Amino acid sequence: MTSLGLYLTRKSVNRAMVSRRTGISQARLSQLSSNESTKLRADELYLIALAIDIDPGEMFKEIFKDLKLEL
Repeated sequence: MTSLGLYLTRKSVNRAMVSRRTGISQARLSQLSSNESTKLRADELYLIALAIDIDPGEMFKEIFKDLKLEL
């Protein structure tokens, strides 16, 4: 499961509702939630955050908290 998938599960998000509100297909949401190689676009993250009434910046920080700069 991806970081987005874990986040949505923790928040008990109804993915059918997210799909309806955002226009992102349920198949795409499933890919974003389960397939690590599927890239989440910024516009998708923003729309998902709006649909579940979460601050997009906070959601971004939570989902990508494991990313670090290589020094």
